[in-house]
Amino acid sequence: MKILVLNGSPKEKSETFRLTGAFLEGLTRYVSHEVQVIHVIKKNIAPCIGCFGCWERADNHCVIQDDLNSILDGLLAADLVIWNFPVYVCGVPGHLKTLLDRTLPLTRQERNAEGNLYKPVHIRTMFISGCGSPDHEGNFNGVKQTFFHQFGQSLAICVPQTPILSNRDTAEAAEALLRRFRLAGEEFCILGTLLPETLANLESPVYPKGEYLEMYKRWYGGLHAKKSFEGCNKPAGSRF
Repeated sequence: MKILVLNGSPKEKSETFRLTGAFLEGLTRYVSHEVQVIHVIKKNIAPCIGCFGCWERADNHCVIQDDLNSILDGLLAADLVIWNFPVYVCGVPGHLKTLLDRTLPLTRQERNAEGNLYKPVHIRTMFISGCGSPDHEGNFNGVKQTFFHQFGQSLAICVPQTPILSNRDTAEAAEALLRRFRLAGEEFCILGTLLPETLANLESPVYPKGEYLEMYKRWYGGLHAKKSFEGCNKPAGSRF
């Protein structure tokens, strides 16, 4: 199986990408798959200008000449596309939204009695997303709708409390979460999907809300001192 991974975090070694990496470990443990990882932040992708030149040409390419068309080729050639990203303001990070806007060449205009609509080309798609919130509470609604409308039914794995993956105090819980993702990858390799109970297990908050919020306040209240977090100092909104 040919797998394309689009890392939408601005960092190569982000918390959400650790989850995706663990999932890939399980997916490739017993079966050899061809895996390509693209770090979207490193690509030169201009914003869509809404010219609809892609619909006129109908060749699955954009008229803008940058790094986008090679990614579109990869999307069409892949047996599975895994999008990896943190939630920024209830949506995907800006550079990844630009890429999503530019997937318009993979859609086709569909005329019907109600007007002109567009129909996406079928691509087997899933996404793994994380956020720093203590629970779901609507945080992932926007990204779920975006992927549903653009790619149809997509497997979504949405994980709150991802800062536990970068904190020494929660290393044991983090490893347990990564282990769940490795096992889920193995399951996906066998079944081609995830059982509902597996998905629920991956998405369940690791800590009770109150306990997590107390830890969160402690971690981010002392960022300047870098007491608990590994790596360089980062503003609160840039961790995931």
